[in-house]
Amino acid sequence: MSATAKPRTQRRRRMPRAEREQQMIEVAESVFAERGYSAASMDEIAERVGVSKPMLYEYFQSKEGLLLACIQTARSALRGATEQAVLGATSAEDALRKGLLAFFEFVRDRRQAWSLLRHEMSLVGTSAADELEATRRQQTDLIASLMVGHLDVPDAALAHAMAEFVVGGCERLAIWCEQNEDITPQAATDYTMNLLWGGLRHLAPR
Repeated sequence: MSATAKPRTQRRRRMPRAEREQQMIEVAESVFAERGYSAASMDEIAERVGVSKPMLYEYFQSKEGLLLACIQTARSALRGATEQAVLGATSAEDALRKGLLAFFEFVRDRRQAWSLLRHEMSLVGTSAADELEATRRQQTDLIASLMVGHLDVPDAALAHAMAEFVVGGCERLAIWCEQNEDITPQAATDYTMNLLWGGLRHLAPR
């Protein structure tokens, strides 16, 4: 290189929009889980991502919009995990056990997403509350569908009633597991199956 030649400046790779959006969501999930929705700031999220605050607003319009994106991403991941787990189940008992285990593993492995879902309902507006309820409804619909497919359930109302019971009970058990870290996903699944399957066994095809 000659004395007059200027050194090349290394250009930073421009991240594709979808990849950047996912990065923002992952960082926001961490900040919301650490600080809670009210105390979390868009300034801190932008700094951790390495972008400007106006760029965050360009992608999500508001802090609540960013929270909604985090909840939607977590809901999609939870649905994917539980649906994948029950593929190929050979019986109602097998499907229920695999679905429960997938849920409790999600709670353990995606602790920040679970913390976000668990804590934020009372702190934000109607839109976020609707998203949280949609997550519960997603799991209820999935469980009801499995029950209809694997059990001799006389009507859809009963299937949904049982599914609501399962989802509500599993939420409370997951909170208890979070407070008692020695309880493994497998142990939580066993406890739940011991309670549930006794009442469902008589509906299984013979």
